[in-house]
Amino acid sequence: MIETTGDDRRFPPALADVARVEFDYGDDGEGVDFEPYGAFDSAEVTTHWLRRWTGNHELDGDAYRIFGQDGAGGLAAVWRVRPGRPLGEQPIVFMGSEGECGVVAGNLSDFLWVLADGFGPKEAALYEDREARPDAALAEIAERHATTARRAAREIITEAQAEFATFHQDLDALCR
Repeated sequence: MIETTGDDRRFPPALADVARVEFDYGDDGEGVDFEPYGAFDSAEVTTHWLRRWTGNHELDGDAYRIFGQDGAGGLAAVWRVRPGRPLGEQPIVFMGSEGECGVVAGNLSDFLWVLADGFGPKEAALYEDREARPDAALAEIAERHATTARRAAREIITEAQAEFATFHQDLDALCR
């Protein structure tokens, strides 16, 4: 079960397990471009990054808990957009190094199923035509920690992107 109570930066056990998995990018980039962290970035690092990403030096990074990156420096984060809800019930988003962004999953549990289907945050957010490439090790982690039923990654991604349809525009509005 995913335990993410409180408003702190305590790393969820599910993400700690994901951090122990080595993601294979593949010889031609056909794999998953994801390097998970073993802890959330600090508040200071997150704020510094968000200010640089948006050019808006009035922002703080409190709405994000960064937990991984792709090879180009794009970041995966829990987006704390649902007031009063625990971290495990917040959506997962991707923000690329060149300004690209997207919603990956509606909550941490669904994110585990997205990973199990062979999608990293970048692939889920940006590549609509990508086909599933199930991963047994990540499926085992999802089976152990997920509180939502297993569904196809594309279904999870499409549902989350519909729920948070203005994510890209909302981020653009923060930019200076």
